[in-house]
Amino acid sequence: MRFGAVLFSALCGLAVIAPGQPALARHAAKHGSAIQTKQALAFNQVVLDAEVLLDRAGFSPGTIDGRDGENFAKALHAFQEVNGLPVGGLDQQAAARLAELSNTPTLAQYAIQPDDVKGPFAPQIPRDFEQMAGLERLAYHSPRQLLAEKFHMSEALLATLNPNINFDQAGTAITVANVAPMPENPKLAARNGEGSGSSAQQESKAAKIVVDKRSRAVLAFGADNRLLAFFPASIGSAEKPAPSGDFVVRSVAYDPDYTYNPTYGFKGQKAKRPVRIAPGPNNPVGVVWIGLSAPSYGMHGTPEPDNVGKTQSHGCVRLTNWDALALARLVKKGTPVAFVG
Repeated sequence: MRFGAVLFSALCGLAVIAPGQPALARHAAKHGSAIQTKQALAFNQVVLDAEVLLDRAGFSPGTIDGRDGENFAKALHAFQEVNGLPVGGLDQQAAARLAELSNTPTLAQYAIQPDDVKGPFAPQIPRDFEQMAGLERLAYHSPRQLLAEKFHMSEALLATLNPNINFDQAGTAITVANVAPMPENPKLAARNGEGSGSSAQQESKAAKIVVDKRSRAVLAFGADNRLLAFFPASIGSAEKPAPSGDFVVRSVAYDPDYTYNPTYGFKGQKAKRPVRIAPGPNNPVGVVWIGLSAPSYGMHGTPEPDNVGKTQSHGCVRLTNWDALALARLVKKGTPVAFVG
């Protein structure tokens, strides 16, 4: 699939102090893409730099984790194809092109805010939907989970970048991915036209959405067939396969609740009657639901961003919460959605 011309991005405002300039092209030229940081062997600094730059350009790698995984490869391949580069690993050409998009450092210092730690939090969330329904809100597990999601990161990477840090303490300076932070209140942010969760400069609306089942990705195109955004996704399941064909967006609901219908027969669920689960970022559909004209199908967020694109969904199209928010801001009622592959 040809994606059209690249969407150039501008990083949304983030009040942070940057520790240094990205050296992606220099590292790739000198060492190749396999270099690892001296700080820790748990992640690859060159990949981390590239993930942040891809995130800013509208080619989401999903969770930023500093690992050369499938979601990173998909985002990189889409970027390479759009830019007329050889499709493959993170070579010198791709590294140089990414580095041209932004001279803003890929890591930054962030002071933990009182709102980041005020809670309430839900340290234990059962997997059984009937038990989950007993919670008043499907809140974050902890400030660490909140902060990782805020900056599009895995909790493991956040912890690795900040050894021996107490994430519960407001005022503490931490190192984060230098991306546009996910809004604290997505519904209010959407109403006020504020941050969408995306680091890329978003245009008014997408002309069409393509859900590529084979590639496990969602692509948003402009009226001129230009690629506006690329997102990895989990699409369908054995119990509830994703549909094929053409549909449209019916609705967008921020901070939605979730109702489980036992007729779906999801693996591991024993409920015999419909179960309503309260809203929250750890709700089964995350922080936003984009309803489709296909009955009971939608595109939505997830409480498990690290698994996006790697495991099946419960039948719908599952993205990270920040990517789902970015997608929600690109669509409107009636936006065409094509399931292909």
